[in-house]
Formats: sequence, structure tokens, C-alpha cells
Amino acid sequence: VKEIGSSTGRLADAASGPIMNTATIFLGLTVGATMTSEVFLSFQTLGIIVGGLLAFGVSVAGGIFAVKGYNLFSKKKINPLVGATGLSAVPMASRVANEVALKYDKSNHILQYCMASNVSGVIGSAVAAGVLISFLG
Repeated sequence: VKEIGSSTGRLADAASGPIMNTATIFLGLTVGATMTSEVFLSFQTLGIIVGGLLAFGVSVAGGIFAVKGYNLFSKKKINPLVGATGLSAVPMASRVANEVALKYDKSNHILQYCMASNVSGVIGSAVAAGVLISFLG
């Protein structure tokens, strides 16, 4: 939309708002209509969901504890919220951590540091996926 060169503010707002929401709803409806409960509510699916939630929680807690451990031996301290963003949930993990930091201290802007941690999580995920594929392939 930016390449057109004319005033496309309303078009950009529509594309990023109502049109995107409508497309998401229709995609969810079509996928949901074709899926049966026998396929979705199996022990394998529930195990994958529980495993993903557990992995997410362990990753966040591990990042926080890693930063707290680093802070024990470092002269310059790091906000533990930065450690919580070391997973590949870009950019929401960084935004949430920044909002929490700003909630307690209005001058505590950590978004840039959190995004750097997020990008390292993406790189780490890509490396881990490559290692797993090399073992399986």
C-alpha cells in the first residue's frame, strides 16, 4: 500500500483492521467446519497442546532464572523481564514485557533489549530445528 504514493491511510487502516479480522474469522470457520471432534480431541492433540504450554512456561521461567543468575555475578544488572522474552514469540513477548516494565516504572523502556532477546530466540529455534532435522533425517 505504501508503494502507491498517494494518500492511502484509510485503505491501510482497513487492510490492517476490519479486513484482516474478517479474513481471520473466515479462516477459522472454514478450518473448524472441516475438522471433526474425533480428530481434534485425541490424546495426541491434547498432549501436543500441554507439551507446548509446558515448554513455553519452562522457557520463560528459564530465561528469568538465567538473568537472575547472571545478575548475581555481574556489576551491571539486567532486568529479568528481558530473560522472559528469549523465546521466539515475536513481537508480543517483547511488547508484554515492556508494558509490565512501564507499569512499575514509567522511565523503564526495555523494548529494544527485549526485541534483541526475541531475535536471539528465533535464531536459537532455527538452530534447534536444524539439529533435530539432522538427527531425524
